[in-house]
Amino acid sequence: MTPPPPADQPPGAAGSSRSAALAADGIRQIPDATSGAVAGLDPGRSKCGLVRTDPQRRRILEAGVLAPPQALDLLLQWQRQGLALVVLGDGTGHRSWQQQLEPWLPVALVQERGTTLEARERYWQIEPARGWRLLLPRGLRQPPRDWDDVVAQILVERWLGRYLPRQLAGGDGERRAQKRARTVKA
Repeated sequence: MTPPPPADQPPGAAGSSRSAALAADGIRQIPDATSGAVAGLDPGRSKCGLVRTDPQRRRILEAGVLAPPQALDLLLQWQRQGLALVVLGDGTGHRSWQQQLEPWLPVALVQERGTTLEARERYWQIEPARGWRLLLPRGLRQPPRDWDDVVAQILVERWLGRYLPRQLAGGDGERRAQKRARTVKA
């Protein structure tokens, strides 16, 4: 896929009090994109978690676990639809993702430390355990699918500084969201 022409890069917000507060929380680069949809990307070598907010940044509208080429294609598609920036985890493979995305989209790096455990717990809030999984202690429960999209959601929430509910297209909210999450196995 041929990427779209580069979007104007907004100036940084290095002098703002919001920037200083967020930098203390592990955010290393903060573009000054104050409106429009935000994507969250949990980068990986074989699979990536990806989410997109609504333009008002009040809820998650799309979520999935994709192979890296499909994740890049979807991000570029969202960019053509008005995506304001990508919140990128600073873990595995983030440097190559940052280099690929920065010509077309502003990128904010967020510390990934602890997101996997936090996402595992959040998964069970989004999709409550059923059947035999109810018998397992919470600490032993493993989600039945990859939960990289939940990690991407947590990255966006860290950047925004608040919780975002899931409301995917289709209207039934979080349960339908999880059933539609696309998973690509390596």
